[in-house]
Formats: sequence, structure tokens, C-alpha cells
Amino acid sequence: MFRFILQRFFGMLVTMFFVSILVFVIMELPPGDYADRYAFRKYSGTGVNVTQSDIENIRIDLGLDRPAWFRYTRWIGGIVTRFDFGPAFSFETSVNRVIGQRLGLTVALLLATLIITYAVSIPIGIYAAVRRHSLGDHALTVFSYLGLALPNFLLALILLYIGVTLFGTSVGGLLSPEYEKAPWNLAKVVDLLEHLFVPAVVLAWSATAFQLQTVRATMLDEINKLSVTAARARGVSERKLLFKYPARLAINPVVSTISFDINRIFSELPIVALVLGLPELGELLIRSYLDLDMFVAGAILLMLTFMIVFVNFLSDILLAFLDPRIKLEGG
Repeated sequence: MFRFILQRFFGMLVTMFFVSILVFVIMELPPGDYADRYAFRKYSGTGVNVTQSDIENIRIDLGLDRPAWFRYTRWIGGIVTRFDFGPAFSFETSVNRVIGQRLGLTVALLLATLIITYAVSIPIGIYAAVRRHSLGDHALTVFSYLGLALPNFLLALILLYIGVTLFGTSVGGLLSPEYEKAPWNLAKVVDLLEHLFVPAVVLAWSATAFQLQTVRATMLDEINKLSVTAARARGVSERKLLFKYPARLAINPVVSTISFDINRIFSELPIVALVLGLPELGELLIRSYLDLDMFVAGAILLMLTFMIVFVNFLSDILLAFLDPRIKLEGG
């Protein structure tokens, strides 16, 4: 087991190395850099004639004139040795401070979304498989198809409209106005939990539909296996048999695809954040790209990717505990 974990950990490090290179390439893709945007913002409408030499001087002051390989090694070296993601030019502070204000809210929203996804999809998927072709099974099938067909941002718009027109309240944001700049205390945590429910449900919409179908299909396959039939013939009670064999194995595909769910959530998060006004990393990522503040955008991409890779590492270990055959094959 130790060898299995060590192999997965080394694979995670190698993956993150290549991801860091890919992220830096993405940072370099947009035409121009922040020096152009800085000159435009500072001198636009002032009547000052900005020359290419002036822009080049700004680029030198910001350290953007160095070769790409040098900027990559300095950027990744600062992250590895000092956990320093570089300067946030448009915010006139460090990237760490800008991201730190939103990272906690993003992680809280992610955890709430995952909890809702699995708390709904696993038991309901098991029920749909056990009660196959029942009215409840057909209703859940329709629900899952709606979850796969209806975009999350459209559901966010519907809930936003219902909240404003019927209840006279907004479902947007993650904190009430009086708590946005207040220090963290129990009241602020409670307020955050109250605001997390709606965006978490919106983001869990498609993930829940997908996992529900996954659990149902796996359960139907496991229920019909000879091992289950033999256990039933030995007189094992139906409830014990259900949870000891098919239900346990039906969770394996869910565990193995946690990283894909996180990737799906992060992909949908920026648009949902814009609709609901959520102060999280997805909205900051879009703004950073528009401002060509590429150190902020690169740090967000790198951190979100690391979350996906790290959760995939944890899911591999958890899957090895649930199914010993995996670590034997991996060893």
C-alpha cells in the first residue's frame, strides 16, 4: 500500500510540473501584456502622447521584458520556495493577498456542492436501481435528464427571478452586506452557510444528475451478478446483502470520478458566479484575463488544477481501500 501511495504521489508531482508549464504558456498566449493595458488606463483621455519607448520602459519596470524561460523559472521558483505567486499588477498588491480573500469562499462553495451532489445522487441512485421501472425510478430518470440538459446558469437565472419576484429577496452573493468586510465570527459563518445553499444547488445540478445515473447503472449491473445471487441463496438478509455487495461497489465509480466532478464545477463556476454575483475565483479569473493581469490568472489556474490533481490523488487512495484489487494491480 505504501508503494502504491508513493507511486501516485510521484505521479501527482510530475503532473503538476507539466501543468505549470501549460499554465504559463496560456499566460503568454494573449497578445500584448499588462504594460500596454497600464499605459492605456493611465494616459487614456489625458492628451498625453504615449510612445512605444514609454511602454517599453513600463515593461522593464514590471519585469515583463525578460525572456519567457526566465520569467517561468522565477515564477515557479517563487511558488515552490516561498509560496509567492507574484505581483497582482491591477490590484497593486501581491497575488497571494488578492486570491486569499476569495480562496476560502471558493473552497467552501466547492465542498457544499460536493456534499449536496453525493448526498443526493448516491442514496437516490441506489433506490432507483432497487425500485427499477417503478414510478419513482421513472421520475428520477426525468430529473437526471433535465439536470444534464438544463444549463446551470439558466437554473441560476430562474432561481434569481423567483427569489426577486415571489419572495422579494436576492439569492445572489455569499455574504450579507453587513458581513462582507466584518471579521470572521460565528455569526458570519452562519450567514455564509445560509447563502451557500442556492449556489451550491445550482452547481450540483448537472453533477448530481450524472452521478445519479452512474450509481443506478452500476447498481443494476452488480445486483445481477452471481455473487449476489449466491449470497441471497445462503439466506443473507436483503438489506445486508444490498449494502455489503452491490451498494459498496456502486460507490467505486463515484469515488474515481470526484476529480471530474470538481473539474465540471470549476468549468461552470465563472458563468454562475457572474449571474449570482459570487465573489469567488471564477469571476476573478475572467476579470484578470480581461485586464491582462496574467500572474493572477495563472495563479488561479494553477491552484484550481492542483485541487483537481490532489483530489484525484486522494480518490485513488480511497478507492484502493474500498477495492483491494486496485492496489494489487497498481503494485
